[in-house]
Amino acid sequence: MSALSELCQEILACRRCQVLAENRTRAVPGQGAEDADIMFIGEAPGWHEDQQGLPFVGPAGMFLNELISAIGLKREAVYITNVVKCRPPQNRDPLPTEIHTCRHWLDRQIELIKPRMIVTLGRYSMAMFFPGKSISKIHGTAYKQDNVIYFAMYHPAAALHQQSLRQVVMADMLKIPSLLAEVDTVGDLEPEPKQLKMFEGQSHD
Repeated sequence: MSALSELCQEILACRRCQVLAENRTRAVPGQGAEDADIMFIGEAPGWHEDQQGLPFVGPAGMFLNELISAIGLKREAVYITNVVKCRPPQNRDPLPTEIHTCRHWLDRQIELIKPRMIVTLGRYSMAMFFPGKSISKIHGTAYKQDNVIYFAMYHPAAALHQQSLRQVVMADMLKIPSLLAEVDTVGDLEPEPKQLKMFEGQSHD
């Protein structure tokens, strides 16, 4: 069994958040390639994910599959997970204490997978890597640190609730291949909006 598979088994047995552990059907560690170049990080499992033990398998997951396909990849080629590994009761937002408690699982997944690009889906995962930023202002922007690109996107579910966002999300997704192609050639940038725009391809000075 691989180190990532062993980690997933640990996550399945986790009971650090009593409320989440008592209310879940299944924990949802993550799914995808263990050597994925791209790692998508959402917020928390929903009802469908809780039932199946797999991330992004409901309507938002269907849209995510469409987005991944749009950049010429299969779902199996990327890694998909969430900030919180268990469904919060009644699909409420994850609490700060739950996010903090679950953080070490995500950190270990990142260490093992070693993605070249981390794509945050929604404001909770965005807040981990773009602290203090607003998703409406920084979606579609990226920065690079320690040879990893961090790229902010709206959560696919947002596009299902607000159809006007669907094209926005797709347009952001289509930036990923060129950003990934530049990961080895662009120096580290700090997560500030002005510099993020530089990395979008407007300027490489």
